[in-house]
Amino acid sequence: MRFLRSRVCIPWLRKKRGAVFIFLLCFAMPARAEYRLDVGDVIEISVLGVPELRQRVPVQLDGSISYPLLGSFAVSGLSPSEVRAKIQAILPTKVFRQRAPDGRESVVVIEPDQVTVGVVEYRPIYVNGDVSKPGEQPYRPRMTVRQAVALSGGYDIMRFRTNNNAFLESSDFRSEYESLWTEFVKEQAHVWRLRTELGGTDTLDQTILREAPIAPSVLLQIAHLEDEKLKSRQTEYDREKAFLQSAIKQTDTQIAVLSDQLQQEEQGVKEDTQDLQRITELLGKGSVTVPRLTDARRALLLSSTRKLQTTAQLMFQRRQRQDTARQLERLDDQRKVALLNELQDAGVKINQIRAKLQGVAEKIQFTGLIRSQLVRGSGGKPEIAVVRSGPTGRERFIAEEDTELQPGDVVEVALRAGDAAVPAQ
Repeated sequence: MRFLRSRVCIPWLRKKRGAVFIFLLCFAMPARAEYRLDVGDVIEISVLGVPELRQRVPVQLDGSISYPLLGSFAVSGLSPSEVRAKIQAILPTKVFRQRAPDGRESVVVIEPDQVTVGVVEYRPIYVNGDVSKPGEQPYRPRMTVRQAVALSGGYDIMRFRTNNNAFLESSDFRSEYESLWTEFVKEQAHVWRLRTELGGTDTLDQTILREAPIAPSVLLQIAHLEDEKLKSRQTEYDREKAFLQSAIKQTDTQIAVLSDQLQQEEQGVKEDTQDLQRITELLGKGSVTVPRLTDARRALLLSSTRKLQTTAQLMFQRRQRQDTARQLERLDDQRKVALLNELQDAGVKINQIRAKLQGVAEKIQFTGLIRSQLVRGSGGKPEIAVVRSGPTGRERFIAEEDTELQPGDVVEVALRAGDAAVPAQ
C-alpha cells in the first residue's frame, strides 16, 4: 500500500515541479517592450461594421497621421495600443453618417470596442557592408541579422564584383589592358609623326615601347606604318606645293608674253592714230578720197580692240597669279593648323587611354584579389554592428547573427578575410 502511494505521488510531484519551473522562468524573463511607431510605419485603422472607416495611413515626416473625422494627430513614439486608445476616446464623440444602398443616410454610433489598430507595414531595415546586395530590405516581425543578410544575398567580401566568373573576368581585363596599350602606343607614334611633320626632330619614346606589354613585331609594325604615313603625306604636300609653284611660273610666262604683246598693241594704236590724223588732213586738202579715210578709221578701231583684249587677258593672268600665290601661302598655314588640331586631339585621346589603362589595371588587381579569395576561401568571422534609433538618439552596438532587429535598424557587416596576394600590375 505504501508502495502504491509512492508510485502515485511521484508523477504529481513532477508535474508540480514543472509548473513551478515554468512560472519562475516566465517571471525571470523580461517583458518585451511594446513597439513604438515612427516615420515610415503604416498602420491600419478599422471600425467594425463601418467599412468606409477602414484605412491604411502612413506615419508622415512630422510623425502624424491623417484619419477621417479626426484630422491629423501625432502618433510618433506611441504604441499601437496607445493610438487605439486615443482613437477610441475621440471617435465615438464624432457623428458619422453612413449612406445605405438605397441612398438613405443613417447616423452610426461607434462604440470604443469596435475600433482596432494594427501595424501592417514596418519601417524597412538597411544592410550595408560585405553583402552581395546592400540596400533596403522589408522588415518582418522577429527578424534576425541572419535573415536580413540572407535577403541581401549572403556574405560577400567582394560585393562590388560582377556576377561573372572572376577567372574569366581577369582574362577579359588583361585582353582589354593589352588592347589599350596598343592604342596608347599607336597614339604615341601618331604624335611623333605629327611633330615631325611640323618640322620637329622628335624621336619616338623608347621608354614607352619598352614598358608596353606588346609583342615587338607589333611595335615595329606600328612604327613602320606611321613612317610610311609620314612619307606619303610629305610626298603629297611636296607635290601640291610643286604644282602651285609650277602654276605660278607658267602664269609669269604668260604675263610676260601678254605684256610684250600689249606694248606692241599700244604701238600699233599709236601709229594708226597718227595715220588717221594724216589722212584726215590730206582729205581736207583734197589729196585723198573718203574710202581711204574709212580704211584708216577701221584699222584704228581694230588695233584698239586688240589692245583692250590683250589688256583684259593680262589683268586676268595677273589676278590668277595672285590667287595661286595666295593659295601657296595658305598651303603651309592650313597644313600647320590641321596638324596642330590633329596633335591636340591625339593628346586628348592619349590622356583618355591613360585613364582607361589605370582603371583596367585596378580591375586586374581587383579580380586578382577575388581569385585569391576564391582559391583560399573568404575566411574570417563576420563583424556585425547595428545602428538603432533610441530615446537618446542613434546608438551603435555589436550584434550577433541571431540578434533580433527592429524596424529602421541599419546593419553593418564587415568580413575579415585572410591575407590575399595582389597580382603585380
